[in-house]
Amino acid sequence: MMVSDDKKVALITGASKGIGRAAAVAAARLGYDFFLTGRDVAGLEETAALVRKASSVSSGEKFGCGEGPFIALHSEDLSRSDSAERLFDAFSGSFERLDLLINNAGTVNPKNTEDYSAEDWDSVMNINARTPFFLMQKSIPMLKAADPGFIINIGSVVSHKGYENQALYSASKHALLGYTKAVARELRDMNIRIHVVSPGGVDTDLIRGVRPDIDTTDLISPADIAETIMFLLQMKGNAMIDEIEIRRRTKLPWD
Repeated sequence: MMVSDDKKVALITGASKGIGRAAAVAAARLGYDFFLTGRDVAGLEETAALVRKASSVSSGEKFGCGEGPFIALHSEDLSRSDSAERLFDAFSGSFERLDLLINNAGTVNPKNTEDYSAEDWDSVMNINARTPFFLMQKSIPMLKAADPGFIINIGSVVSHKGYENQALYSASKHALLGYTKAVARELRDMNIRIHVVSPGGVDTDLIRGVRPDIDTTDLISPADIAETIMFLLQMKGNAMIDEIEIRRRTKLPWD
């Protein structure tokens, strides 16, 4: 089904849990329709239910009476080299406009540098760097027509730093930040606002897999990242924020 109306549309990757889910639920309060993608279909369906609930509460209406967001769900393996093309083709089959792209999906494969394979490189770089780049590229024509269009790329503390056993993750997030800087300059006169949000440890499955020893009560909530994104989406005047770095409260300032 092709949806074409005056409602704004958000495309969010990695939406089945974590930051992507929290961002979708938060954006429901702003009246978006959604294209949500991730590997976990059950997780995407749970996110969609939470989005509908949030939209219902926000509007003061009971969802299910012809109101509320249109939500398209799409399962995609972003480690494939053609994932951006496949994903955007599916998106274009449901929507004729795009106002917000959130490149959130990410992966980490912690290993000693000597143990990485070429397959490891391709998988991590495809998910964290290649797919976001080509989704941005494919989204630009639609985003030009938005007022304004937004791209939010989810970076990381390792967009700036490097940690042992995270060489590929660090490389991919450095790449994401680097090309975002270049693309932002290209898009600056096209009414497309592009931002990077680079958090430290967020309470997600990803960090639990890398650091099972970590005290999760010390981690940043995905909802905190989502609220940061909402702050950026509501800045439409002359002020512009390129990147927001977010640290855990227990970490040293500017460390």
